[in-house]
Amino acid sequence: MVLQLVLRPPVGRHLVTATPLVPNKPNGFSRLCIRNCVTMDPQKSQKLVLDVKERLEREYTDLPVGRNGRDDEEMILWFLKDRKFSVEDAVSKLHKAIRWRREFGVSDLSEDSVKSIAETGKAYVHDYFDVYGRPVLIVEASKHFPQKQDPDEDEKLCVFLIEKALSRLPAGKQDILGIFDLRGFGTENADLKFLTFMFDVFYYYYPRRLGQVLFVDAPFVFKPLWQLVKPVLKSYASLVRFCSAKDVREEYFTEETVPASFRK
Repeated sequence: MVLQLVLRPPVGRHLVTATPLVPNKPNGFSRLCIRNCVTMDPQKSQKLVLDVKERLEREYTDLPVGRNGRDDEEMILWFLKDRKFSVEDAVSKLHKAIRWRREFGVSDLSEDSVKSIAETGKAYVHDYFDVYGRPVLIVEASKHFPQKQDPDEDEKLCVFLIEKALSRLPAGKQDILGIFDLRGFGTENADLKFLTFMFDVFYYYYPRRLGQVLFVDAPFVFKPLWQLVKPVLKSYASLVRFCSAKDVREEYFTEETVPASFRK
């Protein structure tokens, strides 16, 4: 099978400890991300944050306040950066994100609430960072059976794991690595609806948080699904890399931190 190498980080061994600490990495990997390219003078950006905050308070009084609420200045700044510091666009996208969080019940998600679906092993947050210091979200596609498993539970697990991965972001890091292990993938595992949900969630509600996506050892039967998935990925399509398990093992982790399923 010919591998489509869209994005490829520098190859090399990187020394990190066996504990999930932040490797001392240069910032060269930012070329993969759109998240660091929009900057502004702190005073100007703070004024825009206050402008958005006032608009949200005036126009969307029903939205919650507090962390991830309409007065969360850190969240407001993040969405301003995503919208290239357009107050109008940031207000539009942010109020939808805050409303979605409330309606979906993001704050109510917990290990216990997703325990049943998590026990399938289909998705989890890895215990260690990759060599770039990013939290890692792993999906084992061969364990996903959309005809047998509750799609609502799948969506809850997805959002819970995104939240969990982001909660582990070390200082100075802004995005996570997503790994889709496609070894053993068959037509019974294909689920366009779920993939669309997941990437929509990242695009609309967690913008700029997905640094790179690895599709690992994609079999031939995955190709038709990829042709359907690619258009819905929007800007994230440029962050996708098709690679092998060996690439994952040698380029993204050390011998101590590589996920068990990718060990030799």
